[in-house]
Amino acid sequence: MNILFMGPPGAGKGTQAERIVEQFGVPHISTGDAFRLAMKQGTPLGQKAKEFVDQGLLVPDEITNGIVRERLMLEDCGKGFLLDGFPRTIQQAEALDGMLAEMGRQIDHVINLKVDRGLLLARLTGRRICKSCGSTYHLEFNPPKQEGVCDKCGGELYQRSDDTEEKVGNRLDEYISKTAPLLGYYEDKGLLREVNGEKEIDEVTADIVSCLRGSGE
Repeated sequence: MNILFMGPPGAGKGTQAERIVEQFGVPHISTGDAFRLAMKQGTPLGQKAKEFVDQGLLVPDEITNGIVRERLMLEDCGKGFLLDGFPRTIQQAEALDGMLAEMGRQIDHVINLKVDRGLLLARLTGRRICKSCGSTYHLEFNPPKQEGVCDKCGGELYQRSDDTEEKVGNRLDEYISKTAPLLGYYEDKGLLREVNGEKEIDEVTADIVSCLRGSGE
């Protein structure tokens, strides 16, 4: 089963992806992970991507598409995959369709997690991360036992510089303007499954599984 996850920052894609790949036995692939793997392995495309990353520049579509293609051809994707964070544009979606067609495959389901903008702002601006071990907390939904201190290692908690209300708002606006057309693209193909991401985590997982199993595996 080949699955694509969509949804704005803070919608819970990462949390749900972990649960879905466990149930369906497919790898969770994000563009960031694919980049890091290619750069670590020193592949030609990985080396090209590193040049842009080191300069703080966006990696061109041609390189991004190539790295995703290489990742999807690895053995662990034999039974399927869950893509998260790619594609981000219609052009990337068309490139993905093309590379999958060459492999004799296609996207089976596109899961879009829908969450109200106000709730997304609350989720993202309340996030705190441990400087030592990277554990994530939330001031409202998952607070640490002691304010500013990690429960696991006692490390200091901090707010990411891009988690301020202004920057979060900008990220949401950018997501909507750039990614919204993709929803129409996949809806026209009959692949889009809308899921309410505002429910409890277990309920959201159950709804996603229902969508995936409802149309067959």
